[in-house]
Amino acid sequence: MAQNYYITTPIYYVNDKPHIGHAYTTLACDVLARFKRLDGFDVTFLTGTDEHGQKVEIAAQDKAVSPQSFTDEVSQNFRDLTGQMNFSNDDFIRTTEPRHKLACQEIWRRLQERGHIRLGNYAGWYSVRDEAFFTETEVVDGKAPTGAPVEWLEEPSYFFNLSHWQQPLLDFYAENPDFVGPESRFNEVKSFVKGGLRDLSVSRASFKWGIPVPGDPDHVMYVWLDALTNYLTASGWPGDGASGDQKKYETLWPADLHMVGKDILRFHAVYWPAFLMAAELPLPKRVYAHGWWTNEGQKISKSLGNVIDPNVLTAQYGLDQTRYFLMREVPFGNDGDFSATAMVHRMNGDLANDFGNLCQRVLSMIFKNCDAVMPALPEQPSAIDTELMAAADRLLNQVRDMLDRQAFNEALRCIWQVVADANRYVDTTAPWALKKTDPKRMAEVLAVLAETIRQVAILVQPVMPQSAALVLDQLGVDSAARDFRFIAGQQRLSAGNVIEKPVPVFPRYQEEGSVDG
Repeated sequence: MAQNYYITTPIYYVNDKPHIGHAYTTLACDVLARFKRLDGFDVTFLTGTDEHGQKVEIAAQDKAVSPQSFTDEVSQNFRDLTGQMNFSNDDFIRTTEPRHKLACQEIWRRLQERGHIRLGNYAGWYSVRDEAFFTETEVVDGKAPTGAPVEWLEEPSYFFNLSHWQQPLLDFYAENPDFVGPESRFNEVKSFVKGGLRDLSVSRASFKWGIPVPGDPDHVMYVWLDALTNYLTASGWPGDGASGDQKKYETLWPADLHMVGKDILRFHAVYWPAFLMAAELPLPKRVYAHGWWTNEGQKISKSLGNVIDPNVLTAQYGLDQTRYFLMREVPFGNDGDFSATAMVHRMNGDLANDFGNLCQRVLSMIFKNCDAVMPALPEQPSAIDTELMAAADRLLNQVRDMLDRQAFNEALRCIWQVVADANRYVDTTAPWALKKTDPKRMAEVLAVLAETIRQVAILVQPVMPQSAALVLDQLGVDSAARDFRFIAGQQRLSAGNVIEKPVPVFPRYQEEGSVDG
């Protein structure tokens, strides 16, 4: 029976159209989901939209439409993005769905029944943009640490006893040293919790667009308690037969990985575990916080007019090329800078020159010099043959380890090292010269290269599914033989397949242009 793997994006707030940050997070989850499926896992990949809160209510009022109509329209933009970026999510959740309302109200009842929620009055600084409360020390010149304006808010509120969970959280962190990645972010989380936790306001009474508090319709649930619960909702919780699926819940929960941006790590690594502890529910296994993108060295903002639209990006440079760049260019936990120069460098260097040219040269020589029939691997491989195939065979374990640490760029760098090895092998063996002097050896060399290309193509499927499929098609690899059971020395490329005349998979990029959307 296949092992289950449950991976989630944050659910995206429906206050604007999707941008590169949304695409980046979901892409990382998509790559992991695709990789795990190829590795034999039964994967559930969740994304969706966060649709409640004061920001939405205000935005809907400004457009003179109902909040539901507003969220219907904007949520569809995010759903459309999954198709445009070729994401393979299994579920798309909306917090306005009935299943989610029932789950949220159930977790509220659990917290309240266990004595972790009390009614009181809130007075403090609140950011509508962040949907978050901030202390006096966090507010500087009338702004939150995020730069968002804050307002003084006084209203009745229910409170969650977050302060009670300071030590349990620290104990959990100590027992689970891989709970948050990267390590630098985990250190920030632990430092924040060690600094002391205050009870958290978890309801609002000054607006109505939200999930009503059970037993008190004058209050709606704090948007973050509502939003975070989506991970439970999609797992089938609560499994009471009416709104949930107990078997599904027991299969999926706890989640294997919550992928988030660094700006919302506190909610996922502090508040969410505390809510779950208080509700006596299992905690997720890992939370990973990635960095932010800039555009040509500038902070991305609507006011600067430099927001990068992923649809514009893929239209200009290509879908798989964009996916590759975003996963390859920077270490995943770090901030990264998008530049047209860097994009073109990756496209023309890594893709067109290194891998694309390798594929084209090898397949063209097989087509021309081997009568378009895939040659057999050498019965007695030379040291140089063995070295290259061994390097390709090692890739799966190396890449698996790196992706389990969310080191996407390291994994791709590792794969491209083998691509570089293969190109050096071509130069060393010179198969074009062997055609006249030793055609049998020429065929063996081309077979070793084709086998290496096959393994690389199978391994890059999660990042570039369409391009990898084209390479595997040209190699004559059956569609049922493209998962990880067929690489790492377990299977080899079959000889005797007749191939079609090869076509370039990664053409060089010629034009220059803007990617501002």
